[in-house]
This record gives sequence, C-alpha cells and structure tokens, in this order.
Amino acid sequence: MTTYPTVRMRRVRRLPPLRRMVRETTLSAADFIYPVFICPGTGVDKPVGSMPGVAQWSVDRLVEEAPRIVDEGIPALILFGIPEQKDAVGSAAWRDDGIVQQAVAALKKRTPELLSIVDLCFCEYTDHGHCGVLKDGVLDNDQTLVNLVKQATSLARAGADVIAPSGMIDGMIARIRAGLDSAGFTEMPILSYAAKYASGFYGPFRDAAESAPQFGDRRSHQMDPANALEALREVAIDLEEGADMVMVKPAMPYLDVIRQVKDRFGYPTAAYQVSGEYSMILAAGKNGWIDEERVMFESLIAIKRAGADMILTYFARRAATILKSKGMPF
Repeated sequence: MTTYPTVRMRRVRRLPPLRRMVRETTLSAADFIYPVFICPGTGVDKPVGSMPGVAQWSVDRLVEEAPRIVDEGIPALILFGIPEQKDAVGSAAWRDDGIVQQAVAALKKRTPELLSIVDLCFCEYTDHGHCGVLKDGVLDNDQTLVNLVKQATSLARAGADVIAPSGMIDGMIARIRAGLDSAGFTEMPILSYAAKYASGFYGPFRDAAESAPQFGDRRSHQMDPANALEALREVAIDLEEGADMVMVKPAMPYLDVIRQVKDRFGYPTAAYQVSGEYSMILAAGKNGWIDEERVMFESLIAIKRAGADMILTYFARRAATILKSKGMPF
C-alpha cells in the first residue's frame, strides 16, 4: 500500500470546483418534503413562536403559497390539520369536509403537480392530545385502528397522494392497507412512520399543531430512544404489512438508525428533521454561536449521507432557494 508522501489526500480538496466534482453526497430541492400546518378561517398566517419562519395557514393562504413552493423546486408537502373542534376520539380527522381534506382538494385544483402527503394521527384532533381512543386513560390500540381506516379513506377520497400513518399503533399498516384496498384505493402508497421515537425534540411541533397531551406522555407507543434493533423489527413488520416507504423520526439523533434501516431493507427511506432540531439551529444562529446557514446545510447533508432518500424539514424552502441561487456553502 502506498503511503505519504505518495498519497496526499488534500490534492482533491484544494480547489473548490474539484471539491464539488468529487463530492460523494449531493443535496437538492427534490430531496425535501415541506411540513405545513392548516387551520380554520380565511387569510390566516399565524406565526409559531417557538418555530421562527413557520406559521399556521388557512386553506386559502396555503393555496396562495403553493405555486411559489412549486417554483422553488420542492416536490411535496406533508399536511397537519388543526380542526375547529376537538373531541375524545378525534372524529374531525375523518370528516369529508375536515380541514386537511379541504386543503388537499384545494391543492389538487391549484397545483396538482405538488404531492400532498397526509399525516395520519389523532393527537391534533383529540381533546386530550393523545394519538387515538383512550380506555381508562390508556390508548386503546385496536379501536384506534378502526378510526385510522376511516381517516385514511376520507383523505384518499379528498385526493391525497400519499398516506403517512404516524401514531406507531400496532397493526396500523395492515389495517390501513386493507381499508384503502377495499375502498378502491389500491394504488395509494403508504409512507409509514415506522421508527418514531418518544423524543424530547418534538416540543415546538406541539405548539404548531396544538397537539400537546393534556396528561401523561406517549412512551407506551413511541419508541425508547435507547433502542435501535427494535427499530429494525418495527420497520420489518410495517414492510410485511404493506408499507411502500418507511420513515425514521427524529433525524439527527438517529442517524445510525437511518443507516441501518437503509442498509437492511433497501426501501425508500424518509427522515424527519423535527421541530426541535430546526429551532435549536435557529436559536444558536440568532445568538451568533454558529454559522446558521452552514449548519443548516451540514445537518441536511448528514441526514442524506446517512441514507435518507427524502427529508422532511422546515428548512425546505430556505434551503431550496439557496441551493438554486448559489449551492451549498461548503
């Protein structure tokens, strides 16, 4: 094996054009899925205090922004709904005139080329903030499955392009797949939140989606942050049940899990750069502790390098605009 001085690794790092030519991992707007929060009303553009640059939009504001998002090169949105009324079972989630159903139908008319991915869960819709039906204060897994099928088929009827179940409810993919197929939606793809951890990084999202639990927590169904092999079992089960794509959430603290999922299964893999990851970078940048733009891109390229094919990120629009104008800052 040749050694120094014959091998000089710095030779291909010295010139910026050469660095770009030999770059192993690339990033583009086509990698991004942009999360949006839809609320009742008209003309609503309500900033989320804990997530600078993110807002709750009414359907009309979403439709107004959609063509700009398309022009930025972003191929897909994932939609979260904040209903006008909540109840114990989250019944607004499967109403054909529900808030996300309205948003999907409006997007299909205005920007049909923009993929509408719909989050499937009940925490935004229940008055207690948990992810489904409660029985004696505990999540009732099997009754929640019944309601998930109702929600999935309602959103499919509205024109959703991808169904994304996020509750980590046992058996959810099998039941949703069967329900969609029996309703005639055999071509509807499912992106499963297959490895969703009980993470402390979700705090700002709960402000945006108004979905904080009124008591207790979600550790009975979301994963223990200490476990990686369990994530592989979860992914295997969801794929066996009919998932077409899988997701790891959050992203940065679980890069090792993203890599293992991609290597083990080879299926299209998404990663969610969640609200806490986003807000921490912005907070440190605002204080001058980091180069905010550079760290934003370093975090995104790390997720892509770990094996993610798609990145759900609140940075999507900003990163896409910068990539289009001047590329990555390194």
